[in-house]
Amino acid sequence: MSSLPGENSPDTTLGVPQVSDGPGSSEAPETGTQETETPEKTNSPQETMAESTPAAEEPSPSPEMVVGTRSNTPQCLTPTADGTEETHNDISSIDYSNASDGYVMAVYTGTNSKVKMQIKSPNGVTYTYNLTGSDYEAFPLSSGNGSYEITILENVGGTSYIICLTTTISVSLTSEFSPYLYPNQYCSFNASSKTVAKAKELAEPANSDLDVVTNVYNYIIENITYDYDKASTVPSGYVPNVDAILASGTGICLDYAAVMTSMLRSQRIPTRLEVGYAGDAYHAWISTYISDIGWVNGIVEFDGQSWELMDPTFAASNSESTLKEFIGEGSNYVVKYMY
Repeated sequence: MSSLPGENSPDTTLGVPQVSDGPGSSEAPETGTQETETPEKTNSPQETMAESTPAAEEPSPSPEMVVGTRSNTPQCLTPTADGTEETHNDISSIDYSNASDGYVMAVYTGTNSKVKMQIKSPNGVTYTYNLTGSDYEAFPLSSGNGSYEITILENVGGTSYIICLTTTISVSLTSEFSPYLYPNQYCSFNASSKTVAKAKELAEPANSDLDVVTNVYNYIIENITYDYDKASTVPSGYVPNVDAILASGTGICLDYAAVMTSMLRSQRIPTRLEVGYAGDAYHAWISTYISDIGWVNGIVEFDGQSWELMDPTFAASNSESTLKEFIGEGSNYVVKYMY
């Protein structure tokens, strides 16, 4: 039986639950009266109509939709539990059939209401997730090649857990980008998601991946406002619902990052949702991979040539001194987890 550190005191300062290292109208001008005699004239019906009926204005042509040279067809990869490589017991299963694509699937069907899964990665970082339903969920293998220990744990009271199922797997990725193209628990999307449809729309005028990133970034920071109330009350284990966030137009830093990550992944652009520290504050932002440039590690703003810290939360509210104090100025970002 083990106790998971941080179980009772998650850091929600920024709305990111701390992940434990363990489990008008116008009038016509008046016309003056001319006082000279003029011969009477009888207007024809056609002339009378022409004088009394103003000429119809021709409608302005609709602006043509700009279509870029880059295909904006979405690519929504679907994680699957194929059953070819897995370990299970009566109430849980860990499926690693597609570990080479950068993810594992897990499910718990027992009666315990508080179940967690831990993934201990090759670089020593331990990721702790909640297992919340009776369907398989996808979890990224974020640390590249190597040995991963995966464990499902059941709560037995307080912060104490016992092992329900565990396995160790050796991972060799077919592509370093795979973990950052698939959906997972933190950025869950599919072909029918409204978020994917909006990304397709934003990518339509793009000529390059960088154009897509620019369009998505600008849309996010202009259309989602920061929710301070949510940030102060977000529960431990919170995961974003990207379509709900897009519809509401409000969110916390994890929400901003999840929506942007989902949009870019659906447009075939590898994107990391990163969680860590902005100064002393726990925070979330993203990094993305641009062909011919490489990984762009963070954005505060884009000046047309270069990016600085890809943090849509900060950019969306960079006129608010409160949020600047809340998350720092962006000069001291430290990544702890990548999803």
